[in-house]
Amino acid sequence: MEEEAHLHKHDSLSKISQVTTSPKPQSSVDLSNDDACDDHSAHHSHEIEQSVHQFIDSIAAIDDKSSHTLEIPDFIETFSKIVESRVKKYNSGGNGARFGRMTEDDMMFIHSVRRISKLTNALSEFPPNPAMNQTSVALQRAMVFLEEEFRTLLEESSNSRSDDVDNSLRLSVCSLRSQGDYCEGEDSVQAEEYPSYSAEAVAKMHEIASTMISAGYETECCQVYYISRRNAIRKQMARLDYEIMWNMDDVAKAAWETLEAEISRWINVVRSCSDLIFPGEKRLAESVFAHYPSICRSSLSNIIRGVVIQLLDFAEATAMAKRSAEKLFKYLDMYEAFQFLLPTITGDSCWGDLVDEVSDAIDRIGESAVMNFCDLENSIQGDAGRIPVPGGAIHPLTRYVMNYLKYTCDYKDTLEKIFEKHTKLAKNISESISLDLEKESLSPHNFETMAGTTPFSIQVVTVMDLLDGNLDKKSKLYRDPALRHIFLMNNGRYILQKVKGASEILDVMGDQWCRRRSTVVRQYHKNYQRETWNRVLQTLNQEGLLVNGKPNKQLIKERFKVFTATFEEIYRSQTAWIVSDEQLQSELRISIAAVLIPAYRAFVGRFRQYMDSTRQADKYIKYQPEDVETMIEKLFEGNSISMMRRK
Repeated sequence: MEEEAHLHKHDSLSKISQVTTSPKPQSSVDLSNDDACDDHSAHHSHEIEQSVHQFIDSIAAIDDKSSHTLEIPDFIETFSKIVESRVKKYNSGGNGARFGRMTEDDMMFIHSVRRISKLTNALSEFPPNPAMNQTSVALQRAMVFLEEEFRTLLEESSNSRSDDVDNSLRLSVCSLRSQGDYCEGEDSVQAEEYPSYSAEAVAKMHEIASTMISAGYETECCQVYYISRRNAIRKQMARLDYEIMWNMDDVAKAAWETLEAEISRWINVVRSCSDLIFPGEKRLAESVFAHYPSICRSSLSNIIRGVVIQLLDFAEATAMAKRSAEKLFKYLDMYEAFQFLLPTITGDSCWGDLVDEVSDAIDRIGESAVMNFCDLENSIQGDAGRIPVPGGAIHPLTRYVMNYLKYTCDYKDTLEKIFEKHTKLAKNISESISLDLEKESLSPHNFETMAGTTPFSIQVVTVMDLLDGNLDKKSKLYRDPALRHIFLMNNGRYILQKVKGASEILDVMGDQWCRRRSTVVRQYHKNYQRETWNRVLQTLNQEGLLVNGKPNKQLIKERFKVFTATFEEIYRSQTAWIVSDEQLQSELRISIAAVLIPAYRAFVGRFRQYMDSTRQADKYIKYQPEDVETMIEKLFEGNSISMMRRK
């Protein structure tokens, strides 16, 4: 065995001896002279590189490296000087020398740096030798140069686009989804490119990064990459007019109008990260570190993590702001923005804790959305104004609640997810709010007629019930029962039209609810007509006006007087009443005319003849049926009208 080992060692030494004693490449050229170096760069450098390659292979075969003293051939020193000379030449820019064009000379330099890296690593396994210091110095200078070139490429190439663009590295985004736009064609919207590196620039980065990492300069390479890409993302955010400077105290002190504007900018940034920045960064990292997947993942993770954490800090501070119903929609926009962001940071184990943090933030934003929605219930219950709306018009609370629900149902799918997740929280809040509905209210029992029973639909119906109960209480502020029914009719009709006009709310409430609500509105209409016009019709009662076929003229005159007084009283008051829905207004006038005009025309036609003279007829019959019909057309316009003159 010892003899075999001795023979093996002897064989390895023989190979080294062959390399060191074989005809040496001429090294008498002054390598500090750029011109001289250029004259020999082709043939001379190739010979030396081949000799270095053979030398590396030879010393790799030696078993006992730690105790073996190497004889370093002269071409090792020459090779180190060649590498240093090329670095010096590139740094000086002499004779038009410029690294980065990936010409044949550039690729030869890259290969030389990789070879001297292997040589330095190989020599480091043997006892110290002066030649080792020389190769290490050459390698260090080459790495410093490549590091600076890497930084320059990352920071400057994006500002000088090449015509030859690798579209696979560019993510084209027509617009942010938050703006509701979409691409219809190449000419419709100017596509944005990020990151805007040419294929040539990315290829250079890849070669430099691979060279630095293989030489053991992974830390320096990744640090340059991280800082450059972090700064690039900050510039991209600045283009969106966003600076992450808010903390919990800032949010707590900010007026909602100020915070709302900042949230809008934040949403744009998150959408941009989801659609543009993060996918673009992923593609770039996968190209630059194509041979090093683990380094690619960790570099990308570090870059994106810093951005996401800052976005999370703002979101969490915002989620703790004082709750208010009108803040709901911004929270929903934030929730949806995070939902779009989440898929861009999933799919790899290195994202695990970051994904958890984003998921937690989504939950907190969801909780805030639930609490802000439920604050609407508090607002309805707390609206206990004692001043009735003039003319029985639609109450501002009704408009506010229905418009709120309309906009809310635009986020129906999102709210379904949120309330499904936070069912217990929503239930606890709602149970703390007493519905206290009036038993005698004609409002439909919403839970009996609703289309579905999802957690969100239950919340919508709860709001409807609270609104019905509140309106019923407000109707009692009117002393006139007829005006009370006009008020309920106006508001009931408005609610019905809003539900029918918004498919999202209609999906929640259902057709059965609409039919029931229509029935209730018609009942308010009937109640109004009974309260108002039945007493007018009573004045046209013909009973007792003829006794044994003879007219009771005095009683006939009295009936005409009572009709006129009663009608004028109603006319004066109800021209000031308001029915803003044109269809409902028309329906009311038609129904009034349908019962009043025929009865009045018949009464006038039968009893006018019993007046002693035309003058007497004009005195007691102040309005002809046509006059009454015209006056009915002026009801419910919200105007106080003086009594029209008798014709």
